[in-house]
Amino acid sequence: MAGQRGGEPTNCIARLSEWADAHLTLVRNISTGLAIAGVILLARSVKLTTKFTNALEIPPEFIKKNVKLRGRLHQITEQGLQIEHVPITLPIISSFQRRWHSDGLLLIRLAGVAPTPSGIDWLKEELKPAQMVWFQLLGRKNLELDCLVVVKKGRFSSVCLNEEILRNGLGRTVPIEGLTHESQIFWKLHRRLLQAELKAVKKSKGIWKEETFIEKFKERISNNKYMQKLKQVATWLKK
Repeated sequence: MAGQRGGEPTNCIARLSEWADAHLTLVRNISTGLAIAGVILLARSVKLTTKFTNALEIPPEFIKKNVKLRGRLHQITEQGLQIEHVPITLPIISSFQRRWHSDGLLLIRLAGVAPTPSGIDWLKEELKPAQMVWFQLLGRKNLELDCLVVVKKGRFSSVCLNEEILRNGLGRTVPIEGLTHESQIFWKLHRRLLQAELKAVKKSKGIWKEETFIEKFKERISNNKYMQKLKQVATWLKK
């Protein structure tokens, strides 16, 4: 009995070896699959840790999957926000990261929004220089990126600038470029933007502000033909 008990471990090892020999192809396939999965995961990680200095450098699948990236604000212009992309840093694969010049900036437009000059001024007041922002990729046109831009407000809250501009009546909704009407995200985002714009309309904010009675009266007087002739006569007498 003692001899039988002592032989059990040997029998287990032998059986395991026989199973491995019989299923050698399966073992190799599993090992190969794990290796391929590791390479794919590593490739994706390298892309996420790559610094993009140009809109054309961003992989098409990033835009297709509406990936969220982060960046540091540099300047606000009529064309959009100039942002320096700040990639994720992973020490484990730092040796695989691509090195880029730090002076390249991404030009980001607020997707679905046509801001007014007052809206651009509002952005300059609200955003601080070098402030970190998150931008979700929705579309790309030449060197411009259409994105949802989110900034943190306080410790636990954040604000979507696209919605905030519309909510304050500082812009109008426009079609979201880069997204097809058949996509679910198009209607989801478009509904959010329209709801934000509707709030400004209801509260008469910004461009939706109704003129007061005095403003309407002055406008009618200035547009009156008789008053315009009197102004012409007054101008002629001064000369």
